[in-house]
Amino acid sequence: MKDKTPSTEMAPLEALVGEWSVEALAPWAPPSDLRGRTVFEWMTGGTFLLQRWEVPIDEAPDGLAVIGRIPQDNAGYLQHYFDSRGVARVYSMTFEDSVWTLSRTKADFSPLDFAQRFTGTLGDDDRTIRGGWELAHDGSTWEHDFDLVYTRVG
Repeated sequence: MKDKTPSTEMAPLEALVGEWSVEALAPWAPPSDLRGRTVFEWMTGGTFLLQRWEVPIDEAPDGLAVIGRIPQDNAGYLQHYFDSRGVARVYSMTFEDSVWTLSRTKADFSPLDFAQRFTGTLGDDDRTIRGGWELAHDGSTWEHDFDLVYTRVG
């Protein structure tokens, strides 16, 4: 059941709700080759935010994520991530002052072969998010992985 009204704790994520085209800018792929779409929508009375994405190339997974509040953390969320490769992960998430962060720096119910983090910034027009993923194989030396540009559809 979908609901268009977020709970008070989830209200900051309203800026993400809607359909977005997503372009990945990866050093290993030609520009504009990695395009997909993602949709964010409220579920269960606005208590959770659901994200679904599709990428029309075999090398990139389709998937979904469920985002919920961490009750004891005033600014924190958890993103439960699932994709078409069978990968399942849990990311810590924040969305403050138009900056969206995701991070996974310790093993959860799946092994941690490398740490990951994403930082994206919502544009002043609320129509673009520009960000990038980084990874650390040793848990502390971060290196750029790839960039993402989200553009609101409609």
